[in-house]
Amino acid sequence: MSEAIPRHVLCVLGSGLSLSEIERVATGFGGFVLDREYSESEPDPRMPEAFEASMAAASFDEEDWAAVESHDTVGYLLSAPMMRDLAADTSRRLLAATAALLRSGAAAVKNESSGIAHGRDRWLSLADRAADAKDEDLAGALVAAWVKRPIYDGRVLYSCGMHLLGAPEVEIEVDEEHLTEDGLPDLVAHLDRLAIYLLTDPRAEEIEDGAGFRMTEDAPRWLLRTGTCDRHDEDDLFFNPYGYVRLAHSG
Repeated sequence: MSEAIPRHVLCVLGSGLSLSEIERVATGFGGFVLDREYSESEPDPRMPEAFEASMAAASFDEEDWAAVESHDTVGYLLSAPMMRDLAADTSRRLLAATAALLRSGAAAVKNESSGIAHGRDRWLSLADRAADAKDEDLAGALVAAWVKRPIYDGRVLYSCGMHLLGAPEVEIEVDEEHLTEDGLPDLVAHLDRLAIYLLTDPRAEEIEDGAGFRMTEDAPRWLLRTGTCDRHDEDDLFFNPYGYVRLAHSG
């Protein structure tokens, strides 16, 4: 396994919110520091395009886009490099910190370590959902918050961000005819079900390549394929040292 250790890099746009205030709010949740080298007390004209590339359109409304356009500060928050058994708790605390920042004047937030952004209401809803959640409910909230999906490479749908939760990326083999408005939600649901399984079931730590897997007892059987992360270099924030687990057709 790779020696790379994942970490969160959170981009926080301020609107009347100073860098020192961003740092003060975030440090109250423990373990998050402001990257003074790259943070700036001025707007960055690249941000609208950067947020659009981070799937922001899925939950942004007109007020969210206006907030990005009018930001006057760009802060980058860093988590400590996360050992695998601490990743989920760190991600839960950072989600709570994200909500606190938005309530303190942050204009918008995106995660540089998975390439995902949400609108203000979506971030706050996910933080509220995770606040008192446990087990599968918590795992589902964290996957929704931090994991970018689905991404299509012409052969499989896959995720980016499971390394921030201490788990392999999830993938699913697809045929072109399944990538329809009706079929895509089911494929994403399969990805999410596998992601939650990896985060909550102790048996997931012993997955063997070629093992069988069913979403439910009476569902069709899939094969689980495992492999190393070859989409990104080890020094890339997207790199997952835990590799991937893929749902492959069994027949």
